Amino acid sequence: MAVNSFILHNGEYHFKDEFGLNVNNRAFCYGDALFETMHANGSEIQFFEDHMIRLKYGMKILKMEIPSEIDSNLLEKEIIKLLHKNKLYQGVRIRLSVYRNTGGKYTPIDNAVSYLVETEYIENDLYALNKKGLIIDIYNEIRKPVNSFSNLKTSNALLYIMAGLYAKEKKLDDCIIINEEGNIVEGISSNIFLIKGETLCTPALNDGPVAGVMRKQILKIADSVGFNISHEKSISEQQLLDANEVFFTNSISGIKWVLAYKDKRYYHDNAKKLTTKLNSIAFNL
Repeated sequence: MAVNSFILHNGEYHFKDEFGLNVNNRAFCYGDALFETMHANGSEIQFFEDHMIRLKYGMKILKMEIPSEIDSNLLEKEIIKLLHKNKLYQGVRIRLSVYRNTGGKYTPIDNAVSYLVETEYIENDLYALNKKGLIIDIYNEIRKPVNSFSNLKTSNALLYIMAGLYAKEKKLDDCIIINEEGNIVEGISSNIFLIKGETLCTPALNDGPVAGVMRKQILKIADSVGFNISHEKSISEQQLLDANEVFFTNSISGIKWVLAYKDKRYYHDNAKKLTTKLNSIAFNL
């Protein structure tokens, strides 16, 4: 059997190539879904509890019923079994999708949900800082609205898709999303951090970034090693230009440092140190 040939759907394992969803699936038709992307190595899922906290918070916002598998530790055991069935014992990307069940148009028939778990081999079983720094710019064409959905990971990713296309056209490695006030929000698939002197800052959740699980970890780590933390204020382009270091974070890559924004160049000494500390916590090194 080929590696990575199973998926998990509502507690049952299916061959990936033989599994299909109803064409009236609400995630497909209406974007009525949330997802979590998690990193695993061996038989351990990094920061699983934090992912579940965020997922359940989003489900409550969207008025979705929370299945017992998600509300308990059963889902983690099911996912570990999936990793074993797919013979994935090193670096793994896990995508957990939760969508409201088929029925109704814009107004659902009820709030029951289904869940789907997919796994994919990745090279980094530990978090590794990128060797080459990223070249970035600000994406101005569409701005992110700030509302109760802004901090959630929903299946509506059109803003990020358009930013990704812009980055591709401009031969950039990533783009910064801004909100309707012009404040810095996040990267295409990551939270953003700036370091200036002894201060580490990241955009306030009130400005609309996804409430990243890795964002939460980096804030804890930075505080533990003595940084002055700023995570409740807006961040402007001028602060970006004044920073000594800039980096992006997400649950799969860990930390990715930025080399250049326009004519500005950045260092990555602290990003390197934070990555070492992150690995010691995430993998008990």
